[in-house]
Amino acid sequence: EPSLYTVKALLILDSLGQRLLAKYYDGTFPTAKEQAAFERSIFSKTHQAGGEIACLEGLTVVYRSSVDLFFYVVGGCQENELMLSAVLTCLLDTLGHLLRKEVEKRLLLDNMEGTFLVVDEIVDRGVILESDPQQVIQRLSLRGGDNPLSEQSVSQVSTS
Repeated sequence: EPSLYTVKALLILDSLGQRLLAKYYDGTFPTAKEQAAFERSIFSKTHQAGGEIACLEGLTVVYRSSVDLFFYVVGGCQENELMLSAVLTCLLDTLGHLLRKEVEKRLLLDNMEGTFLVVDEIVDRGVILESDPQQVIQRLSLRGGDNPLSEQSVSQVSTS
């Protein structure tokens, strides 16, 4: 049955499989222990693989790596991989534009508050709100002439 609640989780792990950002949008993994086990499982199956899509524990996982990070978008087994891939591409492109470099762990950690804002603009409670990076950037009012995300405070970004 079709549903707007497409995304079950959005994860960013480092090169060792440690969580940097995780947003779970439903009750598939209700406890922190179950979430950590899922993250270990997903990382062990994908960190050496060259693909972009995996089926794991009855879920569809779309993933990519960038420098020393792994980005995952998790949906149900019936979800369209292209929709999940569009979310992942939007996330990577938006972060790349805002950080003005290729996304790497140090830059991401320095700009974690902005990363959470980007994620919240793309997905809300599992519903895909936006898949166009330019629209996300525009919503955050961070166009080319503005200060880059790293030079703004959380309150500045939130206010705009």
